[in-house]
Amino acid sequence: MSLLHDRLKQIWGYSEFRFPQAEIVQTILDRRDALIVLPTGGGKSLCFQLPAVMQSGLTIVVSPLVALMENQVQELREKRIPAAMIHSELPVSERRQILGAIANYRLLYLSPETLLSSAVWQRLLNPQLKINALIVDEAHCLTQWGETFRPVYYRLGAVRSALSNNRNRVAIAAFTATANPLTQETIQRILQLESPKCFQISPYRSNLTLNVQSVMTPRQRKQKLLEVIRSQSGSGLIYVRSRRDGEELAVWLNQQGYRTAAYHAGLKSIDRRAIEQAWIRDQLQFVVATCAFGMGVNKSETRWVVHYHAPFLMSEYVQEIGRAGRDGKAAIAVLLKSSWLDPEDQQRWNFFETQERNQTTKARKLIQKLPERGNIDAVSREFKGAAIALSLLHSSKQLIWTDPFHYEIQSRQKLSASLNSTQSMRTYLKTKDCRWKFVLESFGFEEISHCGHCDVCFRGI
Repeated sequence: MSLLHDRLKQIWGYSEFRFPQAEIVQTILDRRDALIVLPTGGGKSLCFQLPAVMQSGLTIVVSPLVALMENQVQELREKRIPAAMIHSELPVSERRQILGAIANYRLLYLSPETLLSSAVWQRLLNPQLKINALIVDEAHCLTQWGETFRPVYYRLGAVRSALSNNRNRVAIAAFTATANPLTQETIQRILQLESPKCFQISPYRSNLTLNVQSVMTPRQRKQKLLEVIRSQSGSGLIYVRSRRDGEELAVWLNQQGYRTAAYHAGLKSIDRRAIEQAWIRDQLQFVVATCAFGMGVNKSETRWVVHYHAPFLMSEYVQEIGRAGRDGKAAIAVLLKSSWLDPEDQQRWNFFETQERNQTTKARKLIQKLPERGNIDAVSREFKGAAIALSLLHSSKQLIWTDPFHYEIQSRQKLSASLNSTQSMRTYLKTKDCRWKFVLESFGFEEISHCGHCDVCFRGI
C-alpha cells in the first residue's frame, strides 16, 4: 500500500486515494474480477491505470469511443506511461507499428470491434505476451448497444478463456457510472465475471440542481436556452441529439455573440482535441455537443449543463449531467422538454424506437435461417444482419459463444419482447416527485425522499 501511495503521488500528483479507489486498485492487482459503478468524475480511470503501471505485462482497455481513447492515452503519455490505442482512424502503418511493439506497452486501448479484428486478435494470442487484465470501460454500453447497434460487445465474455491459454488467468473489470441492478446483472452475465467484487457509489450530488422546463415552440426553446446562458457564470455544456442539430445551433449561438463550437463524432480527431482544449482553457464559453463529448474530458469547474433536447435514455442523462459541479460548488442541469403543443421530442423518440424495433424484427425473422453452429464472420457474409440475430439469441440465453468467433445455438424459442428503453426517461420528464429521488431509484439507490434542490422540490416549498 505504501508503494501504491508513492506511485499515486509520483505519477498523478495526489497524496491520497478517493474512496474506494485503493480497494479497487488492490482488487485488480490481486487479479480478481470486479464490477465498479462510480459516478462521473469519480476517478474510475486511475483505478485501472495504476495497477497497469505497477506490474509488467499488458492491460487491455476496451473503450466505446475514439475520443475517449484519445483523451486517456494522451494523458498517460504526458505522464510518461507507455500506452497506445488502435482504432479505425489510424493509418495502417501506425497500427502495424503498435502491434509490433505491443510488449512494450502497459495499456492498450481498443474498441470491441478492433479487439476482435484478425490482426489484433492474432497478436494477442501470442503466448509470449503477458496479459494481466481486460478492462471494459463505460460498461453500460454493453447493455445499451450490445443487442442491436454494436453486437460485438456480447462476444467479450468469451475473450478471457481464449487469452488465458498457457498463461496466467486474465482478470476482467467492468467500469461504468450508470448501471441499475438489471444492467449490473447483464454485465456480469455477458462478461462471465467470476465472483466479482462489486463497488457501487451513489451518483447523488447535493450541489447539483436538477431543473426541467417545458417549451411550446422551437423559437421558445432557443429563448429558454439564452435565458439559462445569461443567468449562469462560468463554463457550460449544451447537449443535443444529432450532429446536424449541434452544427445548426452552434452557428446560431455564434451569431448571438457567443464563443462556441459544435462537437460530434464526425469531426476529425485533431478538431475534436482542439475544441476540448479551447473549452478547458476558457477560449470557448461552452460547447454544443452530442453524447460523443464528455467521456474522458474533465473540467471540474463546469457550472451548468443544458439538455437542449431530452436524451432517450436515463443512463445518457446521468452521464451528461455528471459533467457539472465536479468541484463540489453549486451547479445546475437544465433539461428543455417539448410541451404537448410542440411534438419535437415525441418525433425524435418515435424515430429512435422505430429504428430499434425494425432492426429487432428483421433479426427475429433471420434467427430461423441461421445454422445451429458456425463462425460469426462466415455467417455474417452469408446472412445480412446475422450478428444482431445472434446477439439477441445470446441475450435471451439461447446461445453460447464457444470462443469470440464461434457460436452454438441451444434453442430457438420465441424471444421475449424488448423492454421500452426510453420509458424511464419519459417518466422522469413527467414525474411530480423529487427528481433526484427518481434518478437514484432508477439506479437502485433509496437514500432521499426530497432533495430540496430540484424544480419539483422548489415548487413544494
